[in-house]
Amino acid sequence: MRRPGFVLSSWPWRSAAYLLTGAVTGALALVGIVTAAAAGAVLAVVLVGLPLLLLTALAGLPLAWAERRRLRLVDLDPAPDRHTPPAGAGLRAWLFTRLREQATWRELGHALLFAVLLWPVDALAVTVALLCPLSLVATPLLLATVGDGRETKVLKAWPVDTWPAALGIAALGLVLLAVGAYVLGVAAGARAELTRLLIAAPRGGDLDARMVELTRSRVRLVDAFEAERRRIERDLHDGAQQRLVALTMNLGLARLDAPPGPLADRLAQAHGEAGRALAELRELIHGIHPKVLADYGLEAAVADAADRSPVPVDLDLQLPARFPESVEAAAYFVVREALANVARHSGARRARVSGGHRDGRLVLRIGDDGRGGADVSAGTGLTGLADRVSVLDGRLSLSSPPGGPTLLTVEFPCEPCEPSEPREPTGRCA
Repeated sequence: MRRPGFVLSSWPWRSAAYLLTGAVTGALALVGIVTAAAAGAVLAVVLVGLPLLLLTALAGLPLAWAERRRLRLVDLDPAPDRHTPPAGAGLRAWLFTRLREQATWRELGHALLFAVLLWPVDALAVTVALLCPLSLVATPLLLATVGDGRETKVLKAWPVDTWPAALGIAALGLVLLAVGAYVLGVAAGARAELTRLLIAAPRGGDLDARMVELTRSRVRLVDAFEAERRRIERDLHDGAQQRLVALTMNLGLARLDAPPGPLADRLAQAHGEAGRALAELRELIHGIHPKVLADYGLEAAVADAADRSPVPVDLDLQLPARFPESVEAAAYFVVREALANVARHSGARRARVSGGHRDGRLVLRIGDDGRGGADVSAGTGLTGLADRVSVLDGRLSLSSPPGGPTLLTVEFPCEPCEPSEPREPTGRCA
């Protein structure tokens, strides 16, 4: 409508057709709904009217079907159908599905609103914005034909008996017709948006659905990632680590049996290299997914991470039970990364890890007495953890003024799992 050529385009006529067909459709809907409801109410005492009352309840379905197709006159975006396919075949399954759907009752409400209020508004808009200006434009023609060149009436009310007056009124009608084109466009656009809101997905609804699906896919990716980490940890623990343990033991036995000399020196060197490789592999396995986390839970895993920290760590955790696997894993790696940053960057003498579960949220706080000035965006490794926390609907916040102290807080919405209750990777218990 903002384009200069709107008046000369097809959109005003498309808008007029939309409103005009709306007036006709609404009038027919009013007659049909009132007739079916009245006949059903009268005949309900003999049970014959019950099918008519059922048809009245479903009156919104055909009207919504027609409305979704009428929208194409003024809206190029298709209007999706909110109904779901029936659970089975046959009329019974179809009725059972439709009567339980929220969309059916929304469409019934739209049908009642359309039949009572909206179609008169459509008719009024067409009359004021189109028919009245066309009547003014046709004044000279009416004066020459119906009035026989002597007199005619404008809008059945004001007499016109001269040609200059008739031509002036026709010119006024052209101006009003141009203004009415915009009125028709506004009215049709408002009606189309209301119809889309009531019987179809609101504009942008597909985007919202895609956002929901994207969030769910991110959660599934995190769960799959955690499952793959656990699988790699088990394979390394039960496979490569056991082989290295056996190799180290065999090299140690061979070293004991070998006489002093170059062979014993080579065996000692190989035994030392195997021991160092085994230690590095154990550290790698612990970094992938610590076994203590899977076996004993978050509190034990955080205590283990505190024992491994070069900076002394005070623990104050009050965790009532186990939590969903993805929550425990994300919380553990946040704590581990935070303690690693304390050791590398803060210059702190002590650190503290505290937290618990309250009001449906797991809260952990990691603080230190270091120099402060930490920044999540400065490559400390917390950016990826913040993204991982957000996937679980959690929140990670950092307070680190220059001079300290630094406090990292992470929250997860979750519920604890009972000891005998199976846990799922997602944010809930099975």
